[in-house]
Amino acid sequence: MRRGAWSLRRRLVVGMIALTVVVSAVIGTISVLALRGFLLDRIDDQLASAVGRAEAAVEVRGDASGALVGAVGQQAGTFGAVLVDGTVVRAEVSTQQGLIRVLGVDSIEEVVALRPGAEPRTVQLGTLGDYRMVASAGPGGAVLVVGLPLDQVEGTVTQLGWTVFGVSVAGLVAAGALAVLVARLALRPLDRATATASRVSELPLASGEVVLDERVADTDPRTEVGRLGLAINRMLGHVASALSARQASEARVRRFVADASHELRTPLAAIRGYSELTRMRGGDLPQDLRHALGRIESESLRMTSLVEDLLLLARLDEGRELDRAPVDLVPLVRDALSDAAVASSDHEWGLDAPETPVVVLGDAPRLHQVVANLLANARVHTPPGTSVTAGVRVEGEAAVVTVADDGPGVDESVRDTLFERFARADSSRSRNAGSTGLGLSIVAAVVAAHGGSIGVDSRPGSTVFTVRLPLAQGEFQARDGAAAPQRTRR
Repeated sequence: MRRGAWSLRRRLVVGMIALTVVVSAVIGTISVLALRGFLLDRIDDQLASAVGRAEAAVEVRGDASGALVGAVGQQAGTFGAVLVDGTVVRAEVSTQQGLIRVLGVDSIEEVVALRPGAEPRTVQLGTLGDYRMVASAGPGGAVLVVGLPLDQVEGTVTQLGWTVFGVSVAGLVAAGALAVLVARLALRPLDRATATASRVSELPLASGEVVLDERVADTDPRTEVGRLGLAINRMLGHVASALSARQASEARVRRFVADASHELRTPLAAIRGYSELTRMRGGDLPQDLRHALGRIESESLRMTSLVEDLLLLARLDEGRELDRAPVDLVPLVRDALSDAAVASSDHEWGLDAPETPVVVLGDAPRLHQVVANLLANARVHTPPGTSVTAGVRVEGEAAVVTVADDGPGVDESVRDTLFERFARADSSRSRNAGSTGLGLSIVAAVVAAHGGSIGVDSRPGSTVFTVRLPLAQGEFQARDGAAAPQRTRR
């Protein structure tokens, strides 16, 4: 695993365990080496005494060819050898029973390399194990070699090594558990700060009134985590102030739009009424004037529709509750499709709906507006001859309304902003009539007010708008395949 991918907790635990391993290894190695050196020094001291006793025995005998290690005072296991002109003439080892064991020359070849006056050396004597040996000058040019066994030294060092290893392993386990506990306790404030940040990230901050009262509890300036908590709290306070200012600004804009839309309805109605009245009663008016009055009337109608859309969006933004009553989506979609077929006879209109009711709780006029806007969007932004199909079905506990067409599709560059206000997709679909860019934003707002969702899946030759609404309680009778779908083509 890459180090960069490790969590801080894992790094702390691994670091503490690694430090414990290094410290234990250093302490254990130094302890074993120190003990071995101490014991070797003691063996060397004993070896010096053994050499003195061997030299005394040689002096008593007058030559160096006799028994060496069998002299009085030599401990069992002591090695002795006599070298004359580089040749071993006698070698022996005392046994535990005090007897002498004569060694063959081929088993002590390393002894020949010892020189009088040199420092003691460790020599391996085959199956007898390691010996600490030293050479001294004897009479007649002979060389006396005396050695003491190292089996007790090696045993003691090995035992210490295993003891240090066992203690280190136990200490490593304890250190690992302690490291996990310490890391958990040390990082607990950071976990609380992370939980606070996670709760803030789940708040709906994009729109509407936001109460941002989440704060980090650990704010001790003497600690790193405390300073981080203070910084996060200052940031949250700044964000809360900005959101409050944004909310106040949005509220003023919504009030302005609602008030302006409400106030514009009356003069627009008067303009339309007077233009209709003048056009109907001015029989001898010039043709250009009658045309101008007709344009005034049509534009006042368009402006009235725009004002009504703005007023509806403002009311939805304010969170006003919609009327709630059982609404059967099947006849609602059928009626909206019939209106669309009358408005545009150069498109092929189709219905795909079950015979059983699909009932939701909602505002029937607003839901009708949702379907009508989707059908109008398909009519306006697709060329003549395009097939448009409205469908109703049930999926689980949701009613699904779809409007599909086989037109050129929605440009991918505007797909993410398709449901925003005043957004248009004219770059990807033909435009046959004017558009305010509010139709799909109204659809999204009404669907959201009903607790539903809307999405679009588009590619050249296939565009599908999908609206999902929660079914009314107990109204799940129109399951998939429960009834034969009703298909019509206009």
